[in-house]
Parts: sequence; structure tokens; C-alpha cells
Amino acid sequence: MVKRKKRLRKGIESLEGQKKIHEEKRRRAEELGEEELVRYYDKEIEKFEREKYKKKSRL
Repeated sequence: MVKRKKRLRKGIESLEGQKKIHEEKRRRAEELGEEELVRYYDKEIEKFEREKYKKKSRL
């Protein structure tokens, strides 16, 4: 059980890091006026949030 919890926590941390990276990329795309990229990054950020929620519920 301990290894599973550790792995889930590490996964959550990784998702948070990916979310921050995508938020930064989204901000840059927004500044450049790239609407398609902004929508893509919005979807990716939402996906990371869903995955994070799933992992937290397993802890």
C-alpha cells in the first residue's frame, strides 16, 4: 500500500508540474493571438485536473 500511495502522490506532483507548464504556454499563445493553441491548452489543463482528481480519490 505504501508504494501505491507514494506512486500516486508522485503522479499528482507530476500532473501539477505539467499543468503549470501548459498554463505558461497558454498565456504565451494568448499573447500571440493563437486562439487554436489557447483552446488546445485549455483542454489539456482540464484533462490534467481530471486526472489529478482521479488520483486523489484513489489515495
